[in-house]
Amino acid sequence: MASILDEYEDSQISRPSAQQHSRLASTIGITHSGFVNVRLEEEKPIFNKQRIDFTPPEKINHLAVCNNQLCMSLGKDTLLRIDLAKPDQPNQTDLGRKDDSKVHKLFLDPTGSHLLISLSTSECLYLNRNTQKVRSLSRWRGHLIESVGWNKLLGNETNTGPILVGTSQGIIFEAEISATEGSLFNTNPDQYFRQVHSVEEDGRPAPVCCLEIERGLENKYFIIATTRKRLFQFVGKVAEGSEQQGFSSIFNQNQDLLPSFQEFPANMGYSEITFYTSKLRNSPKAFAWMMGNGVLYGQLDYVRPDSLLSDVQVWEYTPDVDLSLNKPISIVLTQFHFLLLLHDRVKAICTLNGQVVYEDVFPDKFGTLKRMIKDPAGGLVWIYTEKAVFRYHIQRESRDVWQMYMSMNKFDLAKEYCRDRPECMDMVLAKEAEHCFQNKRYLEVPSATALTQNYFEEIALKFIEAKQEEALKEFLLKKLNNLKQSERTQITLLVTWLTELYLNRLGQLESDGNSVIFQETRDEFRQFMSSSKNKECLFNNRSTIYDLLASHGNVEDMVYFSVVMQDYERVISHYCQHDDYSAAWTSSPSTVMKNSLQVLPVLMQHIPKKVVDAWIQMGKRLDPKKLIPALMNYSQMGSTQQINETIRYMEFCVYELTVTEEAIHNYLLSLYAKYKPDSLLWYLEQAGTHASEIHYDLKYALRLCAEHGYLRACVLVYRIMELYEEAVDLALRVSYIGYALIYVKKAMNCLSSCNLLKIEDILPFFPDFVTIDHFKEAICGSLEEYNQHIEELKQEMEEATESAKRIREDIQEMRNKYGVVDSQEKCAACDFPLLNRPFYLFLCGHMFHYDCLFQEVTPHLSAYKQGRLEELQKKLAATAQSSKSRHRPAPKDEGDTSSLGKGSAGTSREQIKSDIDDIIASECVYCGELMIKSIDKPFIDPQKFEEEKSSWL
Repeated sequence: MASILDEYEDSQISRPSAQQHSRLASTIGITHSGFVNVRLEEEKPIFNKQRIDFTPPEKINHLAVCNNQLCMSLGKDTLLRIDLAKPDQPNQTDLGRKDDSKVHKLFLDPTGSHLLISLSTSECLYLNRNTQKVRSLSRWRGHLIESVGWNKLLGNETNTGPILVGTSQGIIFEAEISATEGSLFNTNPDQYFRQVHSVEEDGRPAPVCCLEIERGLENKYFIIATTRKRLFQFVGKVAEGSEQQGFSSIFNQNQDLLPSFQEFPANMGYSEITFYTSKLRNSPKAFAWMMGNGVLYGQLDYVRPDSLLSDVQVWEYTPDVDLSLNKPISIVLTQFHFLLLLHDRVKAICTLNGQVVYEDVFPDKFGTLKRMIKDPAGGLVWIYTEKAVFRYHIQRESRDVWQMYMSMNKFDLAKEYCRDRPECMDMVLAKEAEHCFQNKRYLEVPSATALTQNYFEEIALKFIEAKQEEALKEFLLKKLNNLKQSERTQITLLVTWLTELYLNRLGQLESDGNSVIFQETRDEFRQFMSSSKNKECLFNNRSTIYDLLASHGNVEDMVYFSVVMQDYERVISHYCQHDDYSAAWTSSPSTVMKNSLQVLPVLMQHIPKKVVDAWIQMGKRLDPKKLIPALMNYSQMGSTQQINETIRYMEFCVYELTVTEEAIHNYLLSLYAKYKPDSLLWYLEQAGTHASEIHYDLKYALRLCAEHGYLRACVLVYRIMELYEEAVDLALRVSYIGYALIYVKKAMNCLSSCNLLKIEDILPFFPDFVTIDHFKEAICGSLEEYNQHIEELKQEMEEATESAKRIREDIQEMRNKYGVVDSQEKCAACDFPLLNRPFYLFLCGHMFHYDCLFQEVTPHLSAYKQGRLEELQKKLAATAQSSKSRHRPAPKDEGDTSSLGKGSAGTSREQIKSDIDDIIASECVYCGELMIKSIDKPFIDPQKFEEEKSSWL
């Protein structure tokens, strides 16, 4: 647990950053919104150092790392390889050298597969990641290797592709190494090793400190080679498909010309160049070259024809860097910094402003720092001494870049790097606005200030004080666009203010006579008024906008605003007040024609034909009933054209649109009665002759016709109302016999519609003037009906006689029918022999004993028939008893009487049996209706269910 002193020390360390932040805010003139940047955790540093938990058995001479593969030279003859994905499985290899040679440098390719070991004895060894065997490169013998330029395009795990090799004597060789075993006569891994160029300094060979190969567009290659003081660039194209042939063609192109190079005077005995690549397979974007005069750094531009370097600048060493005592050892470039390794510390310099932003001092117990390497794959930076290995994690390197860009007035880049930090974005925007104010670039201010959370009033006052209404307008527009729809009060304020600004500007331009800018401003103002985002606010505050427009006398824009607000009545009223009815009509869309009842009467009075033509064109989209008040308002005193157009539209509604509204038909009827009496009778006749077909009010039509004295029309209405007596009386009164005869025929037609009426029933009701000619058809029709009825009766009698004849024949045939019963036949009910007892034989073939059939049929009989059957059984038993009592010899004097009585009793007994047969033997119990009716009856009688159930228990 941290002590109180530790906590106090941490607070003192963190306090300067907070003070620096407050100082930065105070330098900006515009007040900020008060964003509070609360962080729950202390922000981790950009460069986070970590010592690797590793104690080398021997001192570390050299270290190389790439693509998560780390190679380390220990002592004199040991090589340690570690796959950082599997750090617990190190691989140790002996170089097998017995002489005094030492490892001069290690070179590891971008794939981490090919390791070159340069020895101090001008020899070079090769080791592949997948083998344990160290192989000597015989062709390379005699050259001390100082640098290697790897082929990132063609290199793979088994072959390096063409590469460049720089020596201590300034010679650049081209070579290729293959990890696969060669032929019987060629077992060396080096495929070839040939010189392509040499470099010099001051007329003498100079060691090639670094080599880099990059490919640009259109197969253009850039080769960078550095010596102690010079940086060479070789640019050339390689034919497509010939990349495997190497880079000799590029150097041959530069033989006639001196290679492009930059030279600096100071010499510290070596130099080192490093590159920043955002991703492993991408081309580098920036470079940094550590040399005697400082660090040359800049961007890489692959489009430039002759040079790859752009935006170059030199960072001079700080006073504590002494080339004689404290030389820089190594350099690494990141996105926004380069790290400089000294003998006891690491410095991080920001490439944006050249300031030292980080310095880390290493304790003496680890020894002198030897070199610093960056792994392009993981972005980790490695530093080693003879006794220890350290690793730097670079986290969120761009977190404070926005501040540097802001201080350099590069506000677009500053905003790019603080998009996810609103408090920082607000500071950048405020600083940008202040910068624009100071440089009087007022029109650029709104784009920045509209997005800030600063006080709106303060910014607006700055524009007002500077008398920059155009910039103020732009600021208000951008502020308005950033408001949410829920912020109604702010929107109302800005919309009203902008309207006033636009009107002031239009007034100034109009008085100045600047017609071009005036029209542009008016178009912009009208676009503002018609904006869908401002529509709701303008509509809710339209009375205020109308007042502002009126106060400025801006009639044209007021009319335009009325159209935008769909306040068409105001537009039309304006034109009507100026007697410009055609303009009023042109500015009025179809929706006004439906509802604008205040102005339509005026338009109908002056331009009736245009109005009616438009109504007819709109067809069913209009509701004619709503237009009647506008038509009736002036039809009383209107001109002939207006009346004719009114009638034309009503006729269009009735005959074309087939409108059935009673009000429409009544109005057309009234117009006909007043202005076109010739069309009245035709309208009534074609409208229909039955009340169900009529769409006008019959009583209203009768009163209207009577008031205007159109008696024939009254007779027609009476007929439709089925008031025939009144119709005939009125027709006779006006000597219109034709109508009277029509109604006589109407009465004759009633005979056909009612079967109860006859000609003789209605004859007494006709007047004396009616002759028989009027009844000729009815009488003939009646006689024909009588004749037809007589014929139908005769046909029915003949059919009845024929039916009786067929019945008698069937009865006779039934008497002669018989059936044969075999002696082996059994009863269908009890399955006992049939001939043992009286039985019944049905036509279907079923045979039943008398008593069995009785038992089968009785449950299915109705209560009435069961009672009747029981009664007949009793009578049959009574006749049998009386027959037994008389079974003795009768006296001779009584023979006739007993004989008569016997015959009477026999007849009664046979009748009873016949009645019983009619009940139980009318049909087969299995094939007749009884069986069909019993389908929905239960097998066990519900009343006997419990009894039957208990019998099974």
